[in-house]
Amino acid sequence: MSKAGETLQMDAILRGAGIAKSTVQAVISVDALLQNWRRRAMKRELGHRALQDLGIALELQQLDVLTAIGASVDEFGELANGETTVSSVGERLGIDPSRASRVVSEMVEAGYARRAVSQADARRTVVELTEAGGAIVEAVRAYKFLIMGDFLSSWTTVEVAQLVPLLRKFGAWPEHAQTGVDKFGAEIAALSEQVAVAATRAKAIQA
Repeated sequence: MSKAGETLQMDAILRGAGIAKSTVQAVISVDALLQNWRRRAMKRELGHRALQDLGIALELQQLDVLTAIGASVDEFGELANGETTVSSVGERLGIDPSRASRVVSEMVEAGYARRAVSQADARRTVVELTEAGGAIVEAVRAYKFLIMGDFLSSWTTVEVAQLVPLLRKFGAWPEHAQTGVDKFGAEIAALSEQVAVAATRAKAIQA
């Protein structure tokens, strides 16, 4: 099927589900932008440049752990609350505890983090940034903000004012997933049937 045909088919599916034409095009465009953004984010282009330009001999995973230990509220939200343990580092980064423990140990050994006794529970060990670790986190954040600030400086004040509220509003869309699944159960079942039919045809051709 051609790209034009795929677009028409997608338009028919969404319009048939009661989604407005203007929203259909927005959904297709936003998804394409997000997929491209995700691929670039996975390459961590800016992170690599920051470490290189700042002369920081760390891997990105190690920088991530330092950032998670610092736990900026504007980056980690509610996950930044409370004392930082190895477990909370893993939770903030979405990695398993053993991996978090290994990288935290590397950062302690390198002098960028230290273990301390919890003020709330003397039986618990917490993790803190050392002065050197804090300097790295702040330098990378400043590097990123300088570049982003320069980019946004070319925007109008109205565009800048609208950006954060709209991003925050859009960021809530994954929580809407179950509502959408429940609402479009019939449409999703039909799509599942189409996939099953296509798979059956593919097997028949291979046979």
